[in-house]
Amino acid sequence: MRTTTELPLAAERGQQLTLSAQIAGQIREAITAGRLVTADRLPATRALASTLGVSRTVISSAYAQLFAEGWIEGRHGSGTYVANGATPGHGRAPRDPVSGGGTAPGGTAPGDGLVPGGGPERAAGVALWRDPAYGGASAPTDGTTDRARQPAGVRDRPHPQGVRDRPLPAGVPDRPHPQGARDRPHLGPLIELRPGIPWAAGIDAAAWRRAWRQAGRHRPAFEPDPRGLPGLRDALTGYLRRSRGVHCTPEQVVVTRGVAGSLRLLAAALLRPGDRVGVEEPGYPAAREVLAAHGARVVPCRTDQDGLVVTELPAGLRLVYTTPAHQYPLGGRLPVPRRQALVAWARATGALIVEDDYDGEFRYDVAPLPSLSGLGPDVVAYLGTTTKILTPALSTGWLVARPDLATRVAETARRLGDRPGEGPQAAVHALITGGDLERHIRRMRHEYARRRAVIARLLGPVAPGRLLGDTAGMHVVLALPGERASRVAAAAAGRGVAVGTLDRYYSGPVTAGGLVLGYGGASLADVTRGCQVLAGIL
Repeated sequence: MRTTTELPLAAERGQQLTLSAQIAGQIREAITAGRLVTADRLPATRALASTLGVSRTVISSAYAQLFAEGWIEGRHGSGTYVANGATPGHGRAPRDPVSGGGTAPGGTAPGDGLVPGGGPERAAGVALWRDPAYGGASAPTDGTTDRARQPAGVRDRPHPQGVRDRPLPAGVPDRPHPQGARDRPHLGPLIELRPGIPWAAGIDAAAWRRAWRQAGRHRPAFEPDPRGLPGLRDALTGYLRRSRGVHCTPEQVVVTRGVAGSLRLLAAALLRPGDRVGVEEPGYPAAREVLAAHGARVVPCRTDQDGLVVTELPAGLRLVYTTPAHQYPLGGRLPVPRRQALVAWARATGALIVEDDYDGEFRYDVAPLPSLSGLGPDVVAYLGTTTKILTPALSTGWLVARPDLATRVAETARRLGDRPGEGPQAAVHALITGGDLERHIRRMRHEYARRRAVIARLLGPVAPGRLLGDTAGMHVVLALPGERASRVAAAAAGRGVAVGTLDRYYSGPVTAGGLVLGYGGASLADVTRGCQVLAGIL
C-alpha cells in the first residue's frame, strides 16, 4: 500500500505565476528530480488546499494540468499518483553520490544553502506541507478509527519505575524522578506526564504479531552486515523520503541501537580526546554523557524559543548536536533561515552537524520544515529512532550520512560489535514494508493531538502565554520560575502525577525554569486528570 508522500510546496500570492502554476511547477520539478517516484500518492486536493491556505480549485487546476501533461494519473477510489514512466530510472529515485562536492539532489549546488528546487520554494524559504491524514483535512484511509487500538494484555499505562526520557547509553544512570516522586505519600496508580515516553498501548496487536512472525522467518547471517539488514536499509530510504523528506541510498544508511547508539558510533569514529563538541543548552543529557564518555569537551550552545542560536556558536567545534524539528526540551522549531545559516557555518568551519530527529514524525497545525540533511547532506549526519514512534523495546535506530562517513561509522560498528539484533531489524522492516509503521504514526498523531489539546485547554487559562513547544513532538513546556517549578513538581508527585522540570536539562547555570509535560505515556483520561491536578496546584 502506498502512503501519501510529503513534499515542500509553497503558494505565494503576488508572484508572476498563478498559484496553480506555482504548485504544478513544483510537483513537476519534484518528479523530474526523483523526489517523487512512480506510484507515489499525492495529497488529496482538499487536504493540500487546506495545508497551503488556497482554494480547492487552485489545487484541482494544478492537478488537471499535470494530468494533461502525463505526469500524474488517477485511480478510481484510491487517489492521485505519479504516472508510470514519469520519473527517471523507471520509478526509482536517482542515486545521489552525496560527498563533499558535486550537485545535491534536485540539481542544487551544495553551497547555495537553499531548499532543493527552484522558483517559489527558493523565494519562500520554507516548506509548507503536511500529512493530509491529520488535522481534519481528510480521514485516515487505513480502516482504523481515531481511537488508537490497544493490544491484548497491554496495561493502560506503562509502569513508571525506571522509565526514561530517552534511551541512555550503557553505563549512564537512569534519569532521576521528579523531586519527591520516589517517596511520595500517594499510593494509587501514578499518572505519567514525564517526557519522552511513547504510547506503546497504541501499537496494533495484529500488526505487531505479524511483524514478528515475518521476523521469525529471517535466517541469521553467519557474519552480520555492520550497516544493518540490506532489506531494512532499502525500506528506510523510502520511508525517510516519504515521511521526512530525507533523500538517500541504502549505502548511506547505518542501522544502529537508537540515537544513543548512533552518537556512540559517531564519537568513536570521529572524535579524539579533547575535541570540542557543541550540545544545545538546555539539551538532551544523554547526548552530553555519550560525547563526554569518549573524551570530548562538551561545549554548551545557547538556544532560544526557536532553537539553536547559530550566530552564537563557539569557535573550534568538531561537531554540533541539535534537535531542530522539536528542540529538546524547549520545543522550538528551527526556522529555515537558521537552518541555512547552520549548514553554511558547518561548510565554512569543517564541522559536522548531528541532526537528531527523535520525534519529527509528530506535528500539529504546522507544516514540516526541510530537514538539515536535505539542506546539507554533505555536512549533516541524520539520526532517527523507533523509540518515540513505536517503543524503546526495539532498540533500533538509523544514521544517514554521506557515503564516506557512513562507511567509517559502519567499520566502527564492526570493530566494536555495536549493532542491533537482526530480529528487531527484521520486525521493523516488516512494519515498514507492510505499511503498518506509517499507519501507526497517523493514528498516534491523532491520539497525541487530542492529549495536547487537553493540556492547552486545562493549563492555558491558569498559565496564559506560558505553554511552549506545543506545535510538534510529544511534550510541552510550562514556563515557571525555577523554584516554583520544583515546588509544583513535588506537589504533583505527592498527588500521583509525575512531571519533569527544566533544570535537569542544563549542564551549566539554569537560565529558565518550567515543567516539562509529556503526553505520550498516559491515556487521554489520565492526561485530563493530571492536568486538573496541576491546574489546582497552580
